[in-house]
Amino acid sequence: MVDAMLPPLIQHMSQPGFYPHPVQEPIQLLQTHVSYVLLTGDYAYKVKKPVNFGFLDYSTLEKRQHFCQEELRLNQRGAAPLYLDVVPIGQTGDTFALTDSGEPAEYAVKMRQFPQETLLSQVFERGDLTEALLRQLAEAIAQFHQAAETNDEIRSFGTVEAVRQSIDENYEQTLGFIGGPQTQAQFDGTRAYTDQFFATQADLLQRRMDGGWIRACHGDLHLNNICYWQDQLLLFDCIEFNKPFRFVDVMYDIAYIVMDLTAQGRLDLAATFMSHYVEQTGDWEGLQVLPLYVSRQAYVRAKVTSFLLGDPSIPEDVKQQASETASKYYTLAHDYVQPRQGRIILMAGLSGSGKSTTARSLASQLGAVQLRSDAVRKHLAGVPLQARGDDRLYTPEMTQQTYDRLLSLGILLASQGYTVVLDAKYDRVALRAEAIAQTQAHQIPLNLVYCTAPEAVLKQRLAARQGDIADATVAVLANQVMEPLGVGEAIKVTTVDTTQPVEPQLQALLITGNR
Repeated sequence: MVDAMLPPLIQHMSQPGFYPHPVQEPIQLLQTHVSYVLLTGDYAYKVKKPVNFGFLDYSTLEKRQHFCQEELRLNQRGAAPLYLDVVPIGQTGDTFALTDSGEPAEYAVKMRQFPQETLLSQVFERGDLTEALLRQLAEAIAQFHQAAETNDEIRSFGTVEAVRQSIDENYEQTLGFIGGPQTQAQFDGTRAYTDQFFATQADLLQRRMDGGWIRACHGDLHLNNICYWQDQLLLFDCIEFNKPFRFVDVMYDIAYIVMDLTAQGRLDLAATFMSHYVEQTGDWEGLQVLPLYVSRQAYVRAKVTSFLLGDPSIPEDVKQQASETASKYYTLAHDYVQPRQGRIILMAGLSGSGKSTTARSLASQLGAVQLRSDAVRKHLAGVPLQARGDDRLYTPEMTQQTYDRLLSLGILLASQGYTVVLDAKYDRVALRAEAIAQTQAHQIPLNLVYCTAPEAVLKQRLAARQGDIADATVAVLANQVMEPLGVGEAIKVTTVDTTQPVEPQLQALLITGNR
């Protein structure tokens, strides 16, 4: 039975006879505070509500038509198979119909309907959001961002004033929840971090603008706005109604996913996604601003949930659950930006020794950034990651540049509180000595993990390698020599036989790292 409290148009759209195509009965209606979505089986129709919240204005038919067109245009960037058309709805007397004739009474975005179980939020809940799928997601988002528009207007949204506006508004809008789901200490600590950031990091934000990292992004890229359907990752329901929410740093976008995974206690998945994303783009420096945006997205989630607490129509048991959820996100917003001791783990070993596999395992378990020399080298040379590098990539000069860049990035990120796994051969004493000297100068703890395997195993692994960005072959291995470790080197070495289970051999390192 159709709800008589609904607007007449939505009552008509809830009837099977409204549609010129077969429908699956009963037609389902989903509502948000800004739209109605009607699920008919093969297609979904979204109608915008005539509301004006300041940051979002759908108050006139002309504006709703404009933003329907914008929704179609912008979402075809990341979810073209889902977004089909903007369809006019005509009215004759008390009757509505999908029609191109006459004066439209309303507009709807017509979408292809997909199964709700394909949402990544539901994939995660089922335990099926694997590291492999997250790496695939990182690549999809990296491609989306690299194709996203940027220009002087878009970049202007990266200033201190523009970035802090919504963050400061969040604080003002949540003062009434201090002593409830948020403690005074959490509020003060979170705000102190952002105040300090904006007071001291104007140059960093300027570099983000100058580097072209402020783009026409998605703006609301959490796991409930991504589906994995028909072997495609589709990024849908982007922000079409507000430029400041869409013209943002690319790190603002990925912060939603890092936040979602961290909130669920999956630091391993968050680290896997984060490392692979920055490897694809080469934007390792962007990790300096990521905590700001993870905290911001968590705070917004807490704020929106807190608003339920003041709604008299919400039952008490629902309010209690909302308070607990809000508390979790206020805690995350606070804790994510607290100072941490950074750390560097240096990998070492010949090609095929299992360095990258071991580094990936370490990074996952420690919530660390995995920084691969192969990726650094190719980004320096402007060579696509999956392309095979020629001899110019492997001159002594290029190798030195690669290790210099690798170490400088490691020092930068560890100084910001990240644990960083430098994934490279580190086969020469001179390279290790420089890493030791730099980490000591910056008072950063350093460990070295030396991966070994018999020569026959190295050759077998290299011969079988495919689909990886590393270029090393069996022929290259013949020219590699590992200069002896430990002699005169003030560094703790953990030797790992990668033909045996690796995790037990790393146990001491993992225990130390997780304290």
